[in-house]
Formats: sequence, structure tokens, C-alpha cells
Amino acid sequence: MIQTNSFCRATFKNFCLLFCCFSILFGSICVAEVNSQEKAMSTTPPKTEVDNVVEIIHNQKVEDPYRWLEDADGEKVKKWVEEQNEYTRLFLDSLSARQKIRKRLEQLFSIGSIGSPQIHKDRYFYTRREGKQNQPILYARWGLGGKEKVLIDPNTLDKEGLVSLDWWYPSDDGKLLAYGISREGTEQSTLHIMNVESGEKLPDMITKTRYTDLSWKEDNTGFYYTRLPAPGTVPQDEENYHRHVFYHVLGTDPEKDPKIFGEGRDMTEWSSITFSSDDHNLLLSTFMGWDKSDVYFQPLNRSPESVKQDGFIPVAVEKGALFNGQIVENNLYLHTNYEAPNYRFFKVNLKEPTMENWEELIPENESVLQMVLVVGKWLVAQYMQNASSRLKIFSLSGEHLKDIELSTLGSVYGLNGEWDGSEVLFGFHSYFVPPTICHYDLKTDKLSVFDQVKSDIDTSPYQVKQVWYESKDGTKVSMFLVHKKGLKLNGENPTLLTGYGGFNSALTPSFQRSTFLWLENGGVFAAANLRGGSEYGEEWHKAGMLGNKQNTFDDFIAAAEWLISNNYTNTSRLVIKGGSNGGLLVGAAMTQRPDLFRAVVCWNPLLDMVRYHNFLIAKFWIPEYGSPEDSVQFQWLFDYSPYHRVVDGTPYPATMILTADSDSRVDPMHALKMTARLQAATSSDAPIILRFDTKAGHAGTPLSKVIEEYTDIWSFIFWQLGVSYP
Repeated sequence: MIQTNSFCRATFKNFCLLFCCFSILFGSICVAEVNSQEKAMSTTPPKTEVDNVVEIIHNQKVEDPYRWLEDADGEKVKKWVEEQNEYTRLFLDSLSARQKIRKRLEQLFSIGSIGSPQIHKDRYFYTRREGKQNQPILYARWGLGGKEKVLIDPNTLDKEGLVSLDWWYPSDDGKLLAYGISREGTEQSTLHIMNVESGEKLPDMITKTRYTDLSWKEDNTGFYYTRLPAPGTVPQDEENYHRHVFYHVLGTDPEKDPKIFGEGRDMTEWSSITFSSDDHNLLLSTFMGWDKSDVYFQPLNRSPESVKQDGFIPVAVEKGALFNGQIVENNLYLHTNYEAPNYRFFKVNLKEPTMENWEELIPENESVLQMVLVVGKWLVAQYMQNASSRLKIFSLSGEHLKDIELSTLGSVYGLNGEWDGSEVLFGFHSYFVPPTICHYDLKTDKLSVFDQVKSDIDTSPYQVKQVWYESKDGTKVSMFLVHKKGLKLNGENPTLLTGYGGFNSALTPSFQRSTFLWLENGGVFAAANLRGGSEYGEEWHKAGMLGNKQNTFDDFIAAAEWLISNNYTNTSRLVIKGGSNGGLLVGAAMTQRPDLFRAVVCWNPLLDMVRYHNFLIAKFWIPEYGSPEDSVQFQWLFDYSPYHRVVDGTPYPATMILTADSDSRVDPMHALKMTARLQAATSSDAPIILRFDTKAGHAGTPLSKVIEEYTDIWSFIFWQLGVSYP
């Protein structure tokens, strides 16, 4: 807490221990609190042992006082985590608005979700979550107006909702279904097979199928798929890598599945494989990071299990660009940013696949071409223009025919159609539009609603606008602002700023249920489109990766400064929030400009960039961040690594760091070490608290736990920014 807490405690006693009046920089507000809140304000964090490890890395002295916290399974670390959780609960459980916030969040999260359907002949497969269901359910529907059937309901597999459906692949005719199940957000999937019509579960079961890519043979006798190595076949620290391609024949022992591709390749290479539309060719794509991939194909003039790694014919290899393809009959259709940072689209005759014979169908333009589907006689193209979606229809020769009109500024997701069909389905949502599944008939030019999430939120009091601001180096950056109409620009509005800026991913308008809690109480929501993302093409991505990563943080800091200079808010009423790569973002912003923010919410973050690559799946991220093993790249990382940028005696803002025991992407060690370092270093009374969930991961979190988590997050934000809840 800040220094005026002594005044608050005196006032608390004078009002017969019923009220605590405390000043939070911008002014005094009176809040009714319970005795445990008074106790929390006067309690210091649990004592953390310091065991400083000092190393010389590339001639740079690097100190690591809390390396012992990397041992998450150790009893000493578990005891420390338990003490930290108890300390955190002293603050959060006693906040007077907490129960009201939870009740409103329960209402908001009862607004469900729906995924965009996959079309397989006359069958539509999609997920939907309704009401208080913990996990989305997978359904199939026969025909547009047909009845739906429940295929996989994870909610029946665990009473706490800790089992999740990670992925699913119907066969081309929709009669069989391969799907992956995992527990507690680990994403460590096990593959199962179901007969869609009977609901019968086949005996085939394959482990180590995390993030599997799968393609069915046309006659449903088998499929190609990717899986991780069996334990003991590679060194233990490599078991999250070596993602290879196998072929499985239904009813056979998966341990004897032939390996099709991956042997001897880089262990961080990410392969995917698909059949052509007529089963005559295999298309293989290999990705190294988020900025380059290679493409190969192999004619299937032999049995699928006899396909060999050295039989793949290169189409685009070592071009330093991204390629995504679809084979329809004898043509490969390629979407790429090769010599076109906003992407373009080619047709490649597989009889003459060399680049000089490629035919450009859709050239690059000022908008980002995100993907193109071949659907019957048409090309359906999804664009991103100024960080929102557009849909366009082209002929197979590349002639622009028309646009599909979207209802408002928003985001398209899950665009899907069959190569020999005449319909497309896609999801659409925006800040004020709940997820809606749209059906478009290419023959009749008719757009209709397949399904939509029902919402009782009155969005008429709010508005969204896009603004542009200047970053540190003069680059123009866009940002979405959402708030009540008629907002007074008096510099006093509580404001939440978020961003991502990495991995070629875009932060576009989406329906965020819990944000309405903030808007209803006068909050401003700001989302900045930072460099490192894909909002403005590959040049935008590259401008925020590797040695350019500081640009991402500069863009975010500049967004905060713009909000303040334009009288939306001030430093005492500004909170920043980010998760995963966004957790790195807010960690860097906080350590570089601790004076700029009142509070920070840092979720499942990367924070120790000197050692990040040694944990879980982080070696996959080296193409995005760089490797500490390289002297030049080490210096990039060390210069901004939040854990190493914490300075003793600095008044850091109130900080809530969240992580989970089962996170199999970002190791919890980042959150633990940063919590300890900030608690020891800060000179302010603002709380530094850790929220550690013992039964959750990076994804697949059940709704009940989502509500618990968001109750804590929003209670913390309301408390720190002095926002009263009616």
C-alpha cells in the first residue's frame, strides 16, 4: 500500500472499526472493509530465502537470487507457494466489493460461446458452451436445419470440469471422429476415435498427441498424424519436441505406426500434413518459428504407410517466408508472404512446381491477406484492414467478384468450406457483437445466421473507436478504445490498457464478457496493436521480434502516455494487463516505467529471458525472441528481461502475478521468481501478490475456475484504482 495507509488506519479506528478511508494517489475514497483487510495492509510478504547464483554469461555478470524457486516440485517451493497464496488471500478475500463482482461475472460468463463449424459433406461439426457449463461441448448437425447431436461432452468426464477437449478432426465424410482429451489444462492430449453415427468409441488410443495435426484417408481406414516421442526414446529435456509425422491404420498397434517424416530434422521443427482433395498427393508443411516455413508434396502411387521422408518433392524451401497450401486435384494453391509482407496467393501446377511456373491469382495490396479457401468455383479470401476483418470473393482465375458485407467493425474466425462445395461458414464477433456463426451460399449470394450466442447485455450506452498515436521512434500505432458514450476527458477515468505484440498474432475486436463489468462502472478499455503482431503484415511482425523486441514495449508505453496526455486518465488510475507473451509485455513496461502505472496484472508470464529457453516448450520460441546461447541475442534478451531489470529501492506499482501448476507452455518459475524479486526490491507499500492455481494450466480452464480467477483480477483492479462497485 502507499504511505497514506497510516492515516487510513487511524480513520478506521475512529469510525468504530467499520470503515477504512484510504487515499490512492488521486484522492481519498471511503471503503467498508473487514478486519482481515486491515491485517493484510499491515502484513509484510512471506520471507523469501535468497540464494544468489552469480554467473558470467558472454562476459556479462548475471545474478539470479531466486533460482531455487525453479524447482516447482520441491517441498520448499511448495511451502513458499502456499504461504504466498495465503498472503494473497488476506488481501483479495476481504475486499468488500468481491462478492458483488463475482455475482456479476457469473451472469456475464453465463453468456456462452460457439465455434465456427467444420463442413463434412452433409454434416456440420462445432463446439458450444452454454450457461454454467465448465467446458464447451462438441456437436454434429445433419443439414442446415437438422437436429444437433452431442458427440463429446467433457463436462460428464469430470465433476470439476478439469477434463477438456483439446482438438478434433472428423473424417472427410463425417462418419468418424478423431479427438484429443487432456486434464487440468496440461494439453497433454490422448487421441481417441469415435463412430459419429453410433457414438461408439473405437479401441484405438494414442498418447503424446499434444497439438496434433491429423488428416484422414478418404476411405477412413487410417490417417496421418503428428505426435511427440515416447518417453525414453529421446533425452528427457527433449520430450516436448521432435514432433514427427506418423501413419496409423485403424485397429492396429500405434506403437508400430510407421514414421513418415521428421527423423534427423531439427527437433523444434513443426510439421503438418494433409491429403489432397482426391487422396492422390500428400502436402507437407514444416514451420520454424512464426516467420518461415517450407512446403513439399509427395504423389501417393504407393500405400500410405510406405510413404518415405526422402520421397517429398520441394515446392518452396528455405525462402525465409511463410507458405500455407491446399491441394485441389492437380493444383497446389499457396498463400504466402514471400516478397509480399501483406501476403499474396498463387496457383502451382504440381507437374511443374518450380517457382518460375507459379501463377499469381491474388496480388498483394494495402490490406493483410490472412487466408484463402478454394470452395468449388470460388476463392474466399479473409483480409485484415486496420486490425479488423474483411471477406472477399474471387473467381478461380483471381477476378474479384464481390465482398461479403459484415455487420460492423469486428473479427472473423474459423472460416471453413469444402473444396467441392458452394457454402462457407465463419464466426464473427466484436466488442458489442457476441459470437455469431454466419452461413454464406456462394451460388445464391445469401448470407444467413447458422447460430449465435444469446446476450442480454445492453450495449447502446457504449462506443468503440480506433485512434492512432506515435511511438518512441515516430511509428504510428493504432489502438481501440471502448467506453461509455459522453465520456468526460478530465484525466480521471479508470483505464485498463492491454496488448500482446508477438508471434505474428493480431489483437482484434472481440466479445469479452468480463470487460462489460468494467464498462458498466465507468472504466475505459484500451487495446493497442503493437509491433510484433500481425495487424499490419509481416513487416509489422518483424519490427517487434528478435532484436526489435524493444519496439513492442515502446509502443505499449507510448499508448499509456497517449491516454494520459489526451486526458483519458492519469498514472494513478491506469492499470495494465497482459498474459503469456502479454505477461512479458506488462513485465517489461512495469520495470522500464514503474512511474507510469498504478497497477499491473501479469498472467502466466515470461519474465526471466536469460533462462526461458530451458523450460517446457520454450525452445519453440527462440525464432521469435532469440537464444541466450548466442552472444548477440543474449544481449537483446538481457537488456529487457523483466526479472533482471528489477532495481532495489524502486517504488513499483501494485502487482498481481498469476500462474498455474499445470501450465505446460510457460513455466511457473517466471511468476515465482518475479514475485520474490519485486517483493524484496520495491520501496512502495503497494502490494505485490502471487495467485498460484494448483489445478489449472495455460488453456482448457473450466468456467468455474475462470470465474474465480476473474473475480480476483477485477477485485484487485477495482481496489487499486479506487473504483467503487454499487
